[in-house]
Amino acid sequence: MVSRGVSCCFMVSLVVSWCLLLSRGCLLLSLVISSCFMVSHGVSCYLLLSLVVSCCLMVSLNVSWCLLVSVFSVQLKVLAIDEHLNVVHQDNVQFDSALPEFRTQGGVHLHPDRLTVTSPVLMWVKALDLLLDKMKRVGFDFSHVQALSGSGQQHGSVYWRRGASRTLQDLDPDQDLHHLLKSSFSVLDSPVWMDSSTRTQCLHLQDTVGGALRLAQITGSTAYERFTGNQIAKMRQSRGVEFEDTERISLVSSFAASLFLGGYAAIDYSDGSGMNLLDISTRTWSEICLQATAPHLDLLLGLPRPPTSVLGPVSAYFIHRYGFSESCSVVAFTGDNPASLAGMRLQPGDIAVSLGTSDTVFLWIQQPRPALQGHVFCNPVDWRQYMALLCFKNGSLTRERIRNECAGGSWEVFSAALRETPLGNDGNIGFYFDTMEITPPGVGVHRFDRDDKQVSSFGGQVEVRALVEGQFLSRRLHAERLGYNIVPGTRVLATGGASSNRDILQVLSDVFNAPVFTIDLNNSACLGSAYRAMHGNTTVIQH
Repeated sequence: MVSRGVSCCFMVSLVVSWCLLLSRGCLLLSLVISSCFMVSHGVSCYLLLSLVVSCCLMVSLNVSWCLLVSVFSVQLKVLAIDEHLNVVHQDNVQFDSALPEFRTQGGVHLHPDRLTVTSPVLMWVKALDLLLDKMKRVGFDFSHVQALSGSGQQHGSVYWRRGASRTLQDLDPDQDLHHLLKSSFSVLDSPVWMDSSTRTQCLHLQDTVGGALRLAQITGSTAYERFTGNQIAKMRQSRGVEFEDTERISLVSSFAASLFLGGYAAIDYSDGSGMNLLDISTRTWSEICLQATAPHLDLLLGLPRPPTSVLGPVSAYFIHRYGFSESCSVVAFTGDNPASLAGMRLQPGDIAVSLGTSDTVFLWIQQPRPALQGHVFCNPVDWRQYMALLCFKNGSLTRERIRNECAGGSWEVFSAALRETPLGNDGNIGFYFDTMEITPPGVGVHRFDRDDKQVSSFGGQVEVRALVEGQFLSRRLHAERLGYNIVPGTRVLATGGASSNRDILQVLSDVFNAPVFTIDLNNSACLGSAYRAMHGNTTVIQH
């Protein structure tokens, strides 16, 4: 049941020459490229159609690229793909080492209360200056870029000062962005996803809307301290003067898009789903959540837009300073997690499982059922559908502990235990929460025998299977609670350190009753943004 997906780039390279021999028309070429991409990586038909059209347009333009910019926690990264979805350029700027004047550690400032975590917004702007200047020096031809998009670390917020809109429209191409925008932010230290200082605001929001479950039903998640709405509420309460001087509030993703657009970019549905403010069913701001957060907040946020929206052409600043084409389109930027889903090329019914220090599950779902655990977002590829995200804190470190205790520290012995014990483990199961678990909240080791009686220990081989089966059964249970359904053609896409162990993957396959494919998540958010740039540049949005 465990198999490995065929490389898209390899398949594309095989068919391109064949297609060119058969036809000089770009339609046949793009159809074969996109169909091959669908077969080997499972792109939805919705996305396939857009890729077909975009490849046609790109081939007819001779040389065309899509560019993305991703603002991560520790770096700013850029990646370009050509019409065949091949990476033609990539580079990055590490915040700590390249911009030491901002005195960050891991790209952030940890405040004395040990709860507040922020990043300097001008550091992000200056990093973009450095990166684009570097690309220009090495000869990157920006005129080939027909569309650009990007992603940003989710939940972070940027506060634009009154008058910043005019500044964005009239940027002098002879000057660096960070000089031009140094007075354009009412708050210079942007709250980011690592912040956990808004417990009071979270409780107020949940009480206002009628409880945690009701909030999850509206916004896709219960109240989280890192979520943007709660950060905005804290900003209004603790820094009232700066808040009153704010003209627009952006997410990190829409902030980055605004730089390229030369005006305020809309927040997209998908990244907006991580704010505790967006009604994910209507895809509009929730009135009750806005009222609980700040008065007239809708005016500061602007109208949300579909994640594949073309926001407009790139601004004159980038045309004159770097040589971008006047026809280059800016496609809505989104969050890093939604961009990763696009980069993994999930389709309806698929599930991606990242087996790392913590385990993360990505889902494409059509009829969500938001719950007290996990997150439901609007889908970044097809905005009419949804994605879900589940985090499990006890992942590889717990597997390593059981390996050390029950398999003598050997993965070979650990794997043999999985092979030599029966599916279902004769009814023995365990829940292993070495540290306080996120999904579900709990701590400790809990073992149950075939009679559902709690026991204090298992034999070594039984313990190994009890751990792995228990972990994956938990992943499936919580996925189904959010609305996930296994359908014909369902695939499990596995990544992370444990995905190299075929016996662990066999248990994963057994639990989900579906084939498992291993994938490489390096650059998944970056590639997802590049695919979205191509996708959005050729998709007509009807809403």
